Amino acid sequence: MMRGSTTVFTVADVAASLAYYRDRVGFDVAFEYGAPTFYAGLCSGEVSLHLIAATQAPRPPGHGAVVIFVDDVDALHADLLRRGAIILNPPEDRDYGLRDFGIADADGNMIFFGTETKQR
Repeated sequence: MMRGSTTVFTVADVAASLAYYRDRVGFDVAFEYGAPTFYAGLCSGEVSLHLIAATQAPRPPGHGAVVIFVDDVDALHADLLRRGAIILNPPEDRDYGLRDFGIADADGNMIFFGTETKQR
């Protein structure tokens, strides 16, 4: 039985990406590994996000994406806008049953945040 997952983003600069996800997106730092840090974990609620340095990964930076379901997508959008996150688009109701928006990091990895709508 599957019970959880963690998304791992490849990034060019772990320290800069860690600061971005902590300060601009609101994640808490769970751990840092290596000296200098080449792998790190972040969390927010039940969501985990790990970062790996491009020098340690088999894939290039900027090719990751994840969808995170949230209680209030509009409130989160306002908070992330205030924090200075890289917003890709404003919240919008989609015909697939979500109200969502996306952000990116400096490498181009993307997170889409969504709240289910009544339509489906």
